[in-house]
Amino acid sequence: MKRLQNARRIVVKIGSAILVDDATGSVRRQWLQGLAADVKALRNDGSDVLVVSSGAIALGRRVLGIGSRRMSLEQSQAAAAVGQIKLARYYEEVLEPHNVKTGQVLLTLDDSLNRRRYLNSRSTLVTLLREGVVPIVNENDTVATDEIRFGDNDRLAAQVAVMTGADLLVLLSDVDGFYDKDPRRHSGARRLDRIEHIGSELEASAGGQGTASSKGGMVTKLMAARTATQAGCAMLIAKGDIDRPISKLRSGAACTLFLPSGDPQTARKHWINSLKLKGMVAIDDGACRALARGKSLLPAGVESVSGSFCKGDAVKIVDPRGEALGVGLTRYSKDEAKRIMGCKSSEITVKLGSPPQSALVHADDMVRWKSALSRHRCR
Repeated sequence: MKRLQNARRIVVKIGSAILVDDATGSVRRQWLQGLAADVKALRNDGSDVLVVSSGAIALGRRVLGIGSRRMSLEQSQAAAAVGQIKLARYYEEVLEPHNVKTGQVLLTLDDSLNRRRYLNSRSTLVTLLREGVVPIVNENDTVATDEIRFGDNDRLAAQVAVMTGADLLVLLSDVDGFYDKDPRRHSGARRLDRIEHIGSELEASAGGQGTASSKGGMVTKLMAARTATQAGCAMLIAKGDIDRPISKLRSGAACTLFLPSGDPQTARKHWINSLKLKGMVAIDDGACRALARGKSLLPAGVESVSGSFCKGDAVKIVDPRGEALGVGLTRYSKDEAKRIMGCKSSEITVKLGSPPQSALVHADDMVRWKSALSRHRCR
């Protein structure tokens, strides 16, 4: 599977039905140890890996003695609080022997819809990856309500893939791909190996919900595929309830590949370029030259700011003569930017009374207009 071997950044999603034994309420430890070995192998090949894992509620409900009966929202939140500790510990225990560090990240839908929180979440995840950590991501079921929850970790995994600019999303399922009919009900169902377009006919094939221990099914997997592929991320649906599922994929196991539209970086730049501009940042010649070399915009190079913007808003970046150089998502509000413009990083904490962000506009959150910047390269 070349798509898997060549991916720079991979998100692997694991559902409760695969991870937790429904009869005992315990983690399938041997399976999880095999997955840890697979994660290590991906990292050895140079790929960043993020794991989006369900299982907290399934683990916590047994600890609380709730069993298999239907839970209220409050009981689900309590079970998640108890089970999340166990879930994080299991991942730490199986990855530690491979010298792989883990970190827990809990998200809600708000974290992807609100640009400020989106930037915070993205920054945390990317920093963890830079530090060699495998983030273990789950929905924050302890506080999420029906109004703000993702509803299924397939969709959460797709949002994480988009947020981090992943090349590939792998959904480990109890089936080995997407079928034109439910293979558990129709013996003649045909697996689709490659899907280039998600249309109404494909949506009709998705059917209803999944197993009793999961909220999802092919419907949510198709929703995840739409989100991921539109952002330039390929997606695989593969059989996960087998030993070493990623290794099996690497060896050519059956799966369904959803092809992306473009690449993650290009899709993200298009998104940033489409946002309504809330302000303008004028920078000096030194900062212009830095941007022309692909660097981030630091507060030290800012000469003035205007407009009305908050953290996460899109702003125009202009040179000393007012020529537009590009647009980007600011990591400071207008008031904060005015207080720290011209300051070195070491001075920002004194000005704001809190640890600084590394940049006013990070290179990853910027669209550069190359024709305008080219004039600054040699100045």
